[in-house]
Amino acid sequence: MATLLNIEKLAKSYGPRVIFKDISFSVNEKQKIGLIGRNGVGKSTLLRIILGQDQSDSGMVVLHDIARLGYVEQHEKIDLAQTALNYLEAQTGQPAWRCSKIAGKFDLKPNHLEQAISGLSGGYRMRLKLASMLLKEPNLFLLDEPTNYLDVHTQILLENFLQNYNGAFIIVSHDREFLKRTCEQTLEIEQGGIQFYPRPINEFLEYKKERLVFSENYNKKIDCEQKHLQAFVDRFRYKASKAKQAQSKLKAITRLEKIEINDHLANVRISIPGVENKKGILFRARDLSIGYPEKTVASGIYLDIERKEKVAVIGDNGQGKTTLLKTLASVIPPIDGTYKWAPDAKIAYYAQHVPAELDASESVWRYLRHSAPEDIYDEEVKRMAGNFLFDKNELEKNISMLSGGERARLCLAGLLLSKSNVLLLDEPTNHLDFETVEALGRALENFVGTVIFISHNRTFVNSIATTIVEVKDGGVRRYVGTYEDYIYYLENFTAPAKEEKAGDIPAPIMEKPKQIDDLKKRRKVLKKLEDEIVALEKEKKRLSQKQAIDPAKFTNEDYVQLGEVVKSVEAKEEEWVRLGE
Repeated sequence: MATLLNIEKLAKSYGPRVIFKDISFSVNEKQKIGLIGRNGVGKSTLLRIILGQDQSDSGMVVLHDIARLGYVEQHEKIDLAQTALNYLEAQTGQPAWRCSKIAGKFDLKPNHLEQAISGLSGGYRMRLKLASMLLKEPNLFLLDEPTNYLDVHTQILLENFLQNYNGAFIIVSHDREFLKRTCEQTLEIEQGGIQFYPRPINEFLEYKKERLVFSENYNKKIDCEQKHLQAFVDRFRYKASKAKQAQSKLKAITRLEKIEINDHLANVRISIPGVENKKGILFRARDLSIGYPEKTVASGIYLDIERKEKVAVIGDNGQGKTTLLKTLASVIPPIDGTYKWAPDAKIAYYAQHVPAELDASESVWRYLRHSAPEDIYDEEVKRMAGNFLFDKNELEKNISMLSGGERARLCLAGLLLSKSNVLLLDEPTNHLDFETVEALGRALENFVGTVIFISHNRTFVNSIATTIVEVKDGGVRRYVGTYEDYIYYLENFTAPAKEEKAGDIPAPIMEKPKQIDDLKKRRKVLKKLEDEIVALEKEKKRLSQKQAIDPAKFTNEDYVQLGEVVKSVEAKEEEWVRLGE
């Protein structure tokens, strides 16, 4: 295959901070590469250098003549008064029929293309930008954190396109699921170097783990051999009959070489300060309408949230997910109806824009100290900082020196120090690396408070969501099913290529207000049945063991009892299945 891009001995530093040093790699036709690495290692910097938007300190970027480079500008200035179709024609020089065909791959229908761009939601505007890029027919394109800006529906449309795309691309993303579904090779930037692995991300991470374990075990073995040889040398070095052998052992010691292992990167260990463990209803909304003075976003909202629930708020961009969270956080008032938190609810709110709006002149330490209540000791603040990889040297840094991911980590650390029992999180995983996302997921999963969050990172949502609430078409409804069920529906019955099947499958079932109480009752019955089945299984096991140990002492009464237990288990399991369906 022909080579499209060569990177040769590229180096980049910001002052004393080395981003990467002498990295080299190439990209060939049809390669589908996921670029990964921790926050601040230089992934976005590398893409900007390739695009000519930034300069390296040394090295070369060679874009070959056959390469047609494409990328999506996240902050492109667009004339919002023009129609979507006019935008595509003006940007690409392609005829209307061609623009409509490519736009259709992202579910942009004629009614969307005829609208002024100002009337399209953020999600549809991003689809428009993707269509514009692809109409220019690049054979190599770059995407920097696309899932930060795409709703799940658009992600799936993009995934479907990328899986069938015949060109090459490099994607920077911290969404493991997205990379797993789209990329066939993996590039990792770590500690100033770069490593290429010709397989998808999951296989690369497993290989990396296995390689580390092998190297550590090998080095331990070398240590043992060196100690054994050194003991011989120390014992017989000055004994004439053994001096020659001792010299031989010394040479053997110098020939034993260990595998070089880079210094271990610190692990993110997020521990959320404890809050009181309670049960019961925490939040209740009745006939609630949300939005702004000039526009009602959603109305007729009936919603109960219990303590300790982990509620994922899902839906396409522009439907009102953030508006809902802002209302619950009292950032904006409701338009109509009522909602009420329990009196002891202490709410902490993380908004998407907060990391970008931090005081750049403030130090990391001062920000965290101001975020924590006065009764939290400095040591606990430092421990939380360390959990988010801010060591004692990092604490003195000004916020202006932090990357986007590091600012997001700082905001989350400050929020968790507040000891709130309700966390409202709007896209907390944006700009966070795999390790931080997964550590945050584990911490929230074990948190005994309540979490209501918006995220388009499917790995993150899958790991913690116990309840799904969808914001769609002016309504907010609890979804009866798991997040995986919801994704399955989107993947199989909403994509443009599968429209002909839409009539065969009913849309996802949403809870209406009048259904909530009935569903709760059925869930309680299911839980009771599960407990009864467990108790009966224990009795069945006890009787079976008694029969096996001494059949002669197993009486007729025991046989009758065992038969009744078996029948009861079968009956209750059938009832459990019926109610579950």
